Amino acid sequence: MKIKSAEFVMSNSNVINAPKDRIPEYAFIGRSNVGKSSLINMLMERKDLAKISGKPGKTQLINHFKINDEWFLVDLPGYGYASVSKKKRVIFQYFIENYFKEREQLVCTFVLIDSRHDPQKIDLDFMQFLGENQIPFCIVFTKADKLGSSKLNKQITSYKKKLLLHWETLPTSFLTSSASRLGREEFLTFLDGVNEDVAKDFK
Repeated sequence: MKIKSAEFVMSNSNVINAPKDRIPEYAFIGRSNVGKSSLINMLMERKDLAKISGKPGKTQLINHFKINDEWFLVDLPGYGYASVSKKKRVIFQYFIENYFKEREQLVCTFVLIDSRHDPQKIDLDFMQFLGENQIPFCIVFTKADKLGSSKLNKQITSYKKKLLLHWETLPTSFLTSSASRLGREEFLTFLDGVNEDVAKDFK
């Protein structure tokens, strides 16, 4: 897939107000500071499509971007950021859950995981939520450049083994680095294939 255009469309906190276009939609979500904005910018070959901040928890709305006039990329708030007030965390949780349960155009969710870390309960719980609600998802391991190849391979293998304690089969996963552009072509090829598979559902 070649990225010809990537345009910001809107931000909102209510799925009812999301774009009405009948085109495939892909959501990106993960714990705060997982490298979500950097990954989105790398995939789209844009420096500031998604706003990068040194302060975790910057994204606090549902952000829609139209890609190639053919599909939506959705940048969702990170979860698990302690510095956001308890009241705001409850609000975030509410509108994020509503988005996943009600957004008919959603084709796949990409759950971002920092490749340096062992499985965290909040990530496992979120993946469980997706599974229980029959929402297709993939795992995207980020920041692969932060570890040496040997340690990285051991870390990913260990992570997948732990996932198999909770899942019968593993979801599709990608290993990425925003700094080295690792995984970009594989990721976009996957998106291209899914778009072709679901095209008939959006006619």
